[in-house]
Amino acid sequence: MLICIENVIDLAMLNAWREAIVAAPDMFADGAKTAGWQAREVKRNQQGQGEVATRITNMAQEKLLAHPVFKAASQPKTIIRTLLSKYEVGMAYGSHVDEALMVGQRVDLSFTLFLNDPESYDGGALIIENLTGEESYKLNAGSVVLYSTTALHRVEEVKSGTRLAIVGWVRSLIRNPQDRETLFDLENLIASLRTAKADRAMIDAALKIRANLMQKWLED
Repeated sequence: MLICIENVIDLAMLNAWREAIVAAPDMFADGAKTAGWQAREVKRNQQGQGEVATRITNMAQEKLLAHPVFKAASQPKTIIRTLLSKYEVGMAYGSHVDEALMVGQRVDLSFTLFLNDPESYDGGALIIENLTGEESYKLNAGSVVLYSTTALHRVEEVKSGTRLAIVGWVRSLIRNPQDRETLFDLENLIASLRTAKADRAMIDAALKIRANLMQKWLED
């Protein structure tokens, strides 16, 4: 399952982050140093390091883990790692697949949180491959795309401007992607029943199904 979630980060926080990034240009270093061996050869970007980058990525993690749609779609046990990335003109990230294991933990889902508006830079789209071809993603600032770590993907070359994003990786409580999608659909159904003020017995039945499926599929 691949999902785009709008407005995860509000404008005030985005502006504060961008101002902090502009004020600390020396915090960025060669991004290839953080890539696995197979991705290092095709990675041309910069990665944030130090106190400012850590503060921004920690706040992003808190916002994501508190967001109901992100939580329902990913069923996160933890966000294993986050990186603040910057692409200047001429930078790109060639086709690659993310590591299946990071800091000794299985990785199930990857995400890109866009920090600046798509009109502020040319190129720089996230391209994700699937069975029917390729899909291009260049979302509004504050929005995130969440997708399987097993997917081949790349970032197109930036032609002008600067692309800022936070990328990260999730260890899910639900290992099987089809099971995660089933639970996501069920969460949406339960939300719809509550909004429609459906009969309490119907809501309770849906909650029972969710609890039983979680009991069956959850890996704590």
